[in-house]
Amino acid sequence: MSHTRKTAKRGFTARPFTLWKEVAVAYLSPALTAGLGGFLSGQPELTVAAFTSIGVTSAVVAAVVGAWLHRRGRPRRWTTSVPRPVLTIGLGIAAAGIAGMAGWFASNWLPSHTSVPDAWWLKRLQIDLPLSVGLAAAIVTWRWHGMASRQQK
Repeated sequence: MSHTRKTAKRGFTARPFTLWKEVAVAYLSPALTAGLGGFLSGQPELTVAAFTSIGVTSAVVAAVVGAWLHRRGRPRRWTTSVPRPVLTIGLGIAAAGIAGMAGWFASNWLPSHTSVPDAWWLKRLQIDLPLSVGLAAAIVTWRWHGMASRQQK
C-alpha cells in the first residue's frame, strides 16, 4: 500500500504526516531566518539565540504537539472535528501562554531565588519562548489537521 494517495478535489498527491520531518523544519526554519537576521543586523545575541533557544524550543514543541496530535497514528476525534483555524489558533495561544510563563519564570524568578546569574540570554527567553512555541505549535497543528482531514475522506 502506498503512503501517498491522490485527492480527488485538488488533484495532488497527499503526503502522510511525518513527525521527524516536521521537527527538522521546525528547527531549521526559525534558526536560519533569525540567525540570518541577527547576522545581517549585527546582533550576535540574536544569532546565538536563533540556534539555541529559538530553534531548539521550536523543534521540541513541534515534536510534543505533533506526537500528541498524531498519537499512535490515530487522531483524537475532537481534534479533527474542530475547524482547522480554531484548533490551530487555540493550540498556538495555549502553547504560547505556557511558554510565556516559563520565560517569565526563567528570566525573573530564577536569578532572584537561585544561584543562576542574571544573564542577557535569560531576558531573551521572555520573547523567544512564547514566539517560537506559538509559531511551532500553530504550524504543526495546521499541517497535521490538513493531513488528518484528507485521510478521513
